[in-house]
Amino acid sequence: MNSKKNILITGGAGFIGSHLIDFLMATNEYSITCVDNFDNFYDPELKRKNIKPHINNADFKLIEADITDKNLFEKLDGHYDIVVHLAAKAGVRPSIKDPVLYQHVNVVGLQNILEIAKLKFVKQFVFGSSSSVYGINPNYPWKESDTDLMPVSPYASSKIAGEWLGKTYSQLYGMRFIALRFFTVYGPRQRPDLAINNFTRKINTGEPINFFGDGNTFRDYTFVKDTVDGIVSAMKYDKSNFEIINLGNNNPVTLSQLVSTIEKVLDKKAILNKLPEQEGDVPVTCADISKAQQLLNYNPQIKLEDGLKQFISWVNFWRV
Repeated sequence: MNSKKNILITGGAGFIGSHLIDFLMATNEYSITCVDNFDNFYDPELKRKNIKPHINNADFKLIEADITDKNLFEKLDGHYDIVVHLAAKAGVRPSIKDPVLYQHVNVVGLQNILEIAKLKFVKQFVFGSSSSVYGINPNYPWKESDTDLMPVSPYASSKIAGEWLGKTYSQLYGMRFIALRFFTVYGPRQRPDLAINNFTRKINTGEPINFFGDGNTFRDYTFVKDTVDGIVSAMKYDKSNFEIINLGNNNPVTLSQLVSTIEKVLDKKAILNKLPEQEGDVPVTCADISKAQQLLNYNPQIKLEDGLKQFISWVNFWRV
């Protein structure tokens, strides 16, 4: 008899999802169904590389489909113990350009997956939310108990809507719904458009980097392994039926400090193309992680410099 838990992971070929799959497959305790549409927001071949090691594993199944597909239920055979929903249209600034698409994928798509979970009697649903929901809230470090959210992008608003959708399903159907607010996750396989990836490649090749504002904006950077540890703990959490939990590092650094640290690790100087602050950017992200520590035994381990060394080793290995 197969005692392995069946896990459905949406967006599993992406940055965070593929690291989660690597971890779970290594335990030999799970059978995983990965749903991904290989969106062309960045090169889909990068995502195919992420999951390539598992394609021929009997405990891994890939379904190429969109989360908004109303016929997705028919493509998902069998029972799932846990759903980890990481698929989404990502990015603050792109959401300002196309808010309708972000609403459709991030809210309607989530609703579709929640409906599938309801029909399949899934008891545990873990949702990838975002620190963007806090917006320009000045009361940092940000606590989950602070309801005075100030989103400044359609992306952030779609994540707030997702949290409330999850609460509704939890109350109506007894589904445990855990929303994890991710704080600027970085590491190997990070999306090419994100600052650490973009800066590292350009500094390495001597190209100018776009440096927005005065360099004093703060970000709470979280290494992907620490984020995955938090997700795995949330998959096992069973003390209540609805929670919103920050997964950050509680150690924000300025944009100037980030660039200096990348320069140090690469042993190269950055060429700065100084520009005004961008629409949708917030001055600070800073997580209060006491709730994650209490409920998930979450304890981020990786310091920024060490995480950047791992990321740069990956960049040099793949050279993509």
